[in-house]
Amino acid sequence: MAITLAKKQTLSLSKESLGLCNVRLGLGWDVAKPTGFFSKLTGGGEIDLDASCIVVDSNNNPVDIIWFRQLKSKCGNIQHSGDNRTGEGDGDDESIAVNLNALPANMTSLVFTVSSFTGQDFSKIKNAYCRIVNADNNKELARINLSDQGSHTGLIMAYLKRDGAGWNFTAVGDVCNGRTAQDLSSEAVGAITAAI
Repeated sequence: MAITLAKKQTLSLSKESLGLCNVRLGLGWDVAKPTGFFSKLTGGGEIDLDASCIVVDSNNNPVDIIWFRQLKSKCGNIQHSGDNRTGEGDGDDESIAVNLNALPANMTSLVFTVSSFTGQDFSKIKNAYCRIVNADNNKELARINLSDQGSHTGLIMAYLKRDGAGWNFTAVGDVCNGRTAQDLSSEAVGAITAAI
């Protein structure tokens, strides 16, 4: 059974799944339906949330960004599923697959973010989550409920960090503002350095 991680909680992937090589981070969300008298007039609308991965090196410098404008990392070992502009349907709306064993040694952290490209804030989102899955057998390893509703337009969801024994997955949940992964780059690095 998958673990639900609280903010700042870490899971050792090497202990959780022996020989783990391929993982997938999934993001899912729904549009919060308006309530009250005007709800029938305004409707729920669509919200374009974007999952992204900011790759950080051992000197805490961002070296690559995988997002809807660049679906594959420069090294070829991180792949984005593509842009979902509505959040419609069940299951993961966007995902990012990573071949952990093939990543170059200088890639020490992968920071996963979500941002509202269309600028709607997170008060209009419900049931948001991210989860990490063993991509070889589709077993969910951990899940983070992204329940912070508010006026922010971005969120640092989690990060994968390499250590001597393998990879650790840490829930972050820090709110921020920005429409793209590029806008969230400094906050992503800050999440890594705050943990050192």
